[in-house]
Amino acid sequence: MLSNDARLGCSAEHVQQVAGEAEGVMLQAEVSASYARMRAAIQADGLDIAIASGFRDFARQLAIWQQKCQGKRPLYDSHGQRVDPSQLSVGEKLECILTWSALPGLSRHHWGTDFDVYDPTAYRNNPQLRLELTPSEYQGDGPSAKLALWLQQHAEQFGFFLPYREYQGGVAAEPWHLSHLQRASEELKAFDLTALRARLAQVEIAHQDYILNQLEEIKARYADTICPPRQQGHQEWFG
Repeated sequence: MLSNDARLGCSAEHVQQVAGEAEGVMLQAEVSASYARMRAAIQADGLDIAIASGFRDFARQLAIWQQKCQGKRPLYDSHGQRVDPSQLSVGEKLECILTWSALPGLSRHHWGTDFDVYDPTAYRNNPQLRLELTPSEYQGDGPSAKLALWLQQHAEQFGFFLPYREYQGGVAAEPWHLSHLQRASEELKAFDLTALRARLAQVEIAHQDYILNQLEEIKARYADTICPPRQQGHQEWFG
């Protein structure tokens, strides 16, 4: 079980470099070992996998949040359509942000249990192809479509599931986002909203008052609302 600091992304004591991945890609040791076994199985089936993003700390998540609130990054609605932030209320703007980016302190990436993946084959063969982590890359003829299908069929055999397999009214569908079933469920159960509230009150964050007033609702919609694993035996972890 993690400390509150680790759970909020304010410490990296619980993560380590993942062998065979880009420098700076970090996960919990147990998660990394499970990933290595899954990667070997994927490669044995003629596909490949790489991690685009693993552990992400509070400061990095805060920077993303600030940039989106300040108009330095584009905003999209739940359908992936770009929106004009000047035409939105504060609540509408934050809804657009939270659909695609977690509130600092609420990101599953803080825990070292969750990571974003892709098939690097097409990107190695075509240097002009850029990874964007969009649904189209994981569907149809997309460069990671076969990997996405493999993960849907086999990831749970290695202890992983897809928490954002489908849109549930909170976070957008993310076919690239994998989560370690046991470790992530433990951290979600143990999450301390009071600790998050205290942390957010201490930092400079856009729309701070609104966030603090709506924090319980934000957690319920964007952290607690996920797709359960497909195996019925794991349903109880997600109530």
